Amino acid sequence: MSPWLQAALAGGAAAVVWGLVEPLDRRIFAFPYSDIAILGKLVTRGPHWRAIGWIWHVTNGVVAGLVFWAVYELVGGSAFWFAVLFALVEHVVTYPFTLLTDRFHPARGAPELPPLSHSRRAFAQSTFRHLLFGVVLGLLVSL
Repeated sequence: MSPWLQAALAGGAAAVVWGLVEPLDRRIFAFPYSDIAILGKLVTRGPHWRAIGWIWHVTNGVVAGLVFWAVYELVGGSAFWFAVLFALVEHVVTYPFTLLTDRFHPARGAPELPPLSHSRRAFAQSTFRHLLFGVVLGLLVSL
């Protein structure tokens, strides 16, 4: 299998794992935020927001897998540890954009979209999700 295809599939699979774990981590962190809801409810608040959120979330995972592989080919090293680092760096770089979600998201205030930007729980929860993504991505591209 092409390493590019493997990275894309690994990113998509890592996003699926993230989405499946989301209900559990919402209980563990005692914080209701959902990335699938953020994406799906950006498009619609109708009955299909969850399906749209899943499609968009998995697509983002595929793109992240491809970006990871492009950078990894330049840097090299351990694919597993680079995937973990890649996911955590992406988290730290993008988390400040939660200010925009808090201010402009059309469904802000919905149960799955509480204010995120100043919440330590949201940051910890998102850190956990990105770490999980990086571990799954790293394991799958290292096969």
